[in-house]
Amino acid sequence: MTAATPSSPFPHVPDSPDAVLEGLDPEQREVATALHGPVCVLAGAGTGKTRAITHRIAYGVLAGVLPPASVLAVTFTNRAAGEMRGRLRQLGAGGVQARTFHSAALRQLQFFWPKAIGGDLPRLLERKVQLVAEAAARCRIRLDRNELRDVTGEIEWAKVTQSVPEDYPAAVAKSSREAPRDPAEVSRIYGLYEQLKRERSVIDFEDVLLLMVGILQERPDIADTVRRQYQHFVVDEYQDVSPLQQRLLELWLGDRESICVVGDASQTIYSFTGATPDHLLDFRTRHPGATVVKLVRDYRSTPQVVHLANGLLAQARGRAAEHRLELVSQRGAGPDPVYTEYPDEPAEAEGVARRIRELMDAGVPASEVAVLYRVNAQSEVYEQALADAGVPYQLRGAERFFERPEVREAGVALRGAARAEGNDPLLADTVDLPSQVRAVLGGTGWAPQPPAGSGAVRDRWESLAALVRLAEDFARARPQATLADLVAELDERANAQHAPTVEGVTLASLHSAKGLEWDAVFLVGLTDGTLPISYAKTDEQIEEERRLLYVGVTRARHHLSLSWALSRSPGGRGGRRPSRFLAGLRPGSPPAGGGRAGAGGVERGGGRSRRRRGPVRCRVCGRTLTDAGEIKLMRCEGCPSDLDEELYERLREWRSAQARQLGQPAYCVFTDKTLMAIAEALPDNEAELARIPGVGGRKLQRFGADVLALCAGEEIGADPGEPAGEQTAEQADEEIPESVTEAVTNPPGK
Repeated sequence: MTAATPSSPFPHVPDSPDAVLEGLDPEQREVATALHGPVCVLAGAGTGKTRAITHRIAYGVLAGVLPPASVLAVTFTNRAAGEMRGRLRQLGAGGVQARTFHSAALRQLQFFWPKAIGGDLPRLLERKVQLVAEAAARCRIRLDRNELRDVTGEIEWAKVTQSVPEDYPAAVAKSSREAPRDPAEVSRIYGLYEQLKRERSVIDFEDVLLLMVGILQERPDIADTVRRQYQHFVVDEYQDVSPLQQRLLELWLGDRESICVVGDASQTIYSFTGATPDHLLDFRTRHPGATVVKLVRDYRSTPQVVHLANGLLAQARGRAAEHRLELVSQRGAGPDPVYTEYPDEPAEAEGVARRIRELMDAGVPASEVAVLYRVNAQSEVYEQALADAGVPYQLRGAERFFERPEVREAGVALRGAARAEGNDPLLADTVDLPSQVRAVLGGTGWAPQPPAGSGAVRDRWESLAALVRLAEDFARARPQATLADLVAELDERANAQHAPTVEGVTLASLHSAKGLEWDAVFLVGLTDGTLPISYAKTDEQIEEERRLLYVGVTRARHHLSLSWALSRSPGGRGGRRPSRFLAGLRPGSPPAGGGRAGAGGVERGGGRSRRRRGPVRCRVCGRTLTDAGEIKLMRCEGCPSDLDEELYERLREWRSAQARQLGQPAYCVFTDKTLMAIAEALPDNEAELARIPGVGGRKLQRFGADVLALCAGEEIGADPGEPAGEQTAEQADEEIPESVTEAVTNPPGK
C-alpha cells in the first residue's frame, strides 16, 4: 500500500526528480509527470490529491521544466494554501507561490494600482456587516441580526456571480435561490452599500477580484506583465470556483494552456456562495486535448467507511452525480459504521461523549476524534456533554493557533532563549532540544501533566503541549537541530499557517470539516429537517445536502458513528425521522424512495387532512382579502392598526432567540406579518392563536405556549445566547471558500 501522506512531519528533502516520484502510486505518478498542456485531475476523497499536485510541482521544479517563480498554485483557504506551501518547502520547491485567489489578486492589485488607476489603493474593508446595516437603515429596512448576516451573504453571492444591484432580483429568480428578504429590498440595500463604499473610499474582498479582472481586461500591458511572471497554474478544489474566480483565472492564463486543475464534483458543498462544479465538468470541453487522470485509490478510510460513502453517492442524482468516482479503499478492514437512535438531543450528546471517552481509554488520541454537525447551534449540547465527561475539545474555526496569546508568549520566550544560547540559566540542566523547549515553556504554563478539567487553563496547556510535541518531532527528524533552528521552523509554520496538532476533540460544522480527517468521526443530528436542512427545497439543494453528508462520512479513517435524536428535549414528542439519505444504507431501513425514510421533512403530520378555509375578510372594513400579507394581518394594509408595539418588539426578540437556538432563519419561526397579526389580535388561548394565518398546528404545538405567555405579559426565560460575533474575513478564510465570511457560510441552518 502506498501512503497518501508523509508519515513524518519533517521528511527529508528529495535530491533529484526521481526521488520526488518515490512512493507515488501509478495514477499519482501520472499526475506528477504530466507537466505539459492542460491537465485535469479528478480526485476522490482521501486519494492523495494534494500529495499528487505538490509532487507534480516539485518534480517539474527539480527537472528544470517549471521555474519556481513562474508557478502560481491557487486554492480557496489560507489553511489549504499554507499546507501546500509547507509541503512544497519539504519537497525542495519553496520558491513556488501558493496562495488563495484573493491573496494573489490583492498582491497584484496593490502592485499595479498606482500604474493602472493612480494614487493609493482604497482601504480594504474586512467586515462588511456594519456597512450593510447602515445601508439597510438608510433604506428604512429593519433587519434583525440573523437577517443582517443573510443579506450580507446575498451581497457577496451577487458579486462573485457578477450581478450588479439592479440585476440581483433577476439573478435570484434565474438561480432558484431563496432570498432571505424580498429581492427588491436586498437590491436596494446592495446598491446603497456600494454607494457608501465609494463615498468612503473602501473596497471589500469581492472588489479585489472584480477590480483585478477589470484592470487585466482594460490594460493589455499589465496583463502581459502578469503573464510573463506566471506561466504555469495549478488550481486545487476546482469544483469550488465561482464565475468571478474563473474569469480571473482565464485572464491570468491568456491563450496558454499550462494549467492543472484538481477537484471532485461530489464534494461541491458551497454552491450557495456562488461556487459551481461546471468549470471542472466542462474542462475537457474547453480544453479538448487535456490529460485527464482519475484518482480513486482511497488511502484514508477503511473499506467499511468507503462502502458507505459509495452507497451515498450511488443514490445521488444530477450532473455532479453522473461524474461520481467509485472509491477503492487501500486500507485493511475496520469496524462497521455504527448507527444509533436516541430519544432526545441531550441523550445523544451524552451517548457520543461516553463513546468518545471509551475510544480515548482504548488509545485513540482526543485530537483524532471529531464531532460533526450540520448547524453551528448544535455544538452547545456537545460542548457541555464533553466537559461533563472530562473530555478536552476545541471548536473548529476559533482563533488561529499562532495567534493565541499563549503561543505568542511562548514564541517570545523561545526566541529569547535561542539568542541567549548557553547563557540562559533555564537551559543549564537540559541535554537536548526537547528538554530545552520543556524548560523554557515551563515558565509560561506548561507542565508534564495536564491540569484537571476543561476551560481556559486546559486550553492554554494544550497549546503549549502541542509546541512540545512539535519540538520532539523536529528533534527526531533533525538530531543536530538547535533551538534557533526550531524558532526558524515555527516562524515558517506561522507564515504558512501550518499549525501543530492540539490535543482535544474537534467540534465542527460539516462545511468547516472539508479538507480535514480524523481516526474517529461522529456525525450527529442526522434527521430530516436538519440534514437535509428544512429549507433545501429544490432537487439541486437536496443533492448538495447529500454531498455534505458524503464529505462528513469521508472524513473518517477508521471509526464512524452516525446518530440522530427523535426529539429536541427530554420528554418531547419523538416525531423526528432519520435522514432520508440513510435509507437503504443503515440496517433495517427501507430502500431510498420507498417507505417513510424518503417521505420528506420531519415536521410533516401523518394521516391528517388540512382544514378547508373560506374567504378571509378584513376585520376592520370587511373586504375580502387576497394579498398574502393582508391575509396574515386579517386586515387591509391601509386599515387602522391596533398593534401593541411593545408586544411586537418582545415577540421579535423572542423569535431571534428561537431562530438562533434552532439554527434557522428568523422567518422560519414566524414571519414579520404573523408577529404583527399576533400583536394586533392579542390571543388569550390556543384556539384564538390557531386562527391567525401563519400559525399552523405544528407551530402552535412548538411555540404556542411561549407566544401566549408573551401575550399575557409573562417572562419565558433567558435568551439562549448571542451568536458568535462575525469573524474577520481572514479568520473565516481559514475553513471555507474565502469569498464568504464565516457569518455567511454558516448562517443559521448553513
